[in-house]
Amino acid sequence: MGLRERTRQAVRADIAATAMRLFLERGFDAVTMEQIATEAGISRRSLFRYFATKEDIALGDVAERGARIQELLEARPASEGPWEALRAALQTVVEEGEFTPEWARKTSEMFHGTPSLRARQMEKQSRWHGQLVPDVERRLGVAPGSVTDPRATAIVASALACLDAAVEAWIKDGGARPVEEFYDRAVAAVRG
Repeated sequence: MGLRERTRQAVRADIAATAMRLFLERGFDAVTMEQIATEAGISRRSLFRYFATKEDIALGDVAERGARIQELLEARPASEGPWEALRAALQTVVEEGEFTPEWARKTSEMFHGTPSLRARQMEKQSRWHGQLVPDVERRLGVAPGSVTDPRATAIVASALACLDAAVEAWIKDGGARPVEEFYDRAVAAVRG
């Protein structure tokens, strides 16, 4: 990666950090793009070169997380079943996150409590299906891209629905217990 791209990524990260601080302090809907630009020390026009919307700022790394989950899933031992491999990949992404549990809870509350963010998050996460299904097909011994065997698609959709349900329960619990506990309970309910 060249200097220009590293600089661009650093500026994006700085803008996102500034925006998230404002969102958590004032509420997502109360913050304008103008305020973000001012706080970040850039013009509004420059801000739009990096992000088209506030939702894009808040959810900027959701697509990257999907790619990371795919990479981790593909690196899991071939002997692992799809559910176990997906859980391990998701767990690693959580562990790699550079955030405190309190920050994660507050941002999750914001995502789940703001309809526009929630819709955009679901849209971005829907792309994860296409990234994760091929490895699950491989683990099931299904021909890649099989249109007559829905198992891999169903497992990925269920795992992501379990993740969403777990985060929602974790928020309601106030973050008192690990989100993984809720995920495991959700998966057990689906698989039982």
